[in-house]
Amino acid sequence: MLAKRKMSLTELSERVGITIANLSVLKSGKARAIRFSTLEAICKELNCKPGDILDFENEF
Repeated sequence: MLAKRKMSLTELSERVGITIANLSVLKSGKARAIRFSTLEAICKELNCKPGDILDFENEF
């Protein structure tokens, strides 16, 4: 979504108020949880729905 919106991680970080380090963890898929308020803020800035940026991976 960042590429589609031609937005850098740094720009998203500034707009949403989340550190680049935390956004990097989310982007890499290594995050184990995300607050709904954080997800909402990211989706508002990227003009997307949660399903556009989240993916489910079965651990089994």
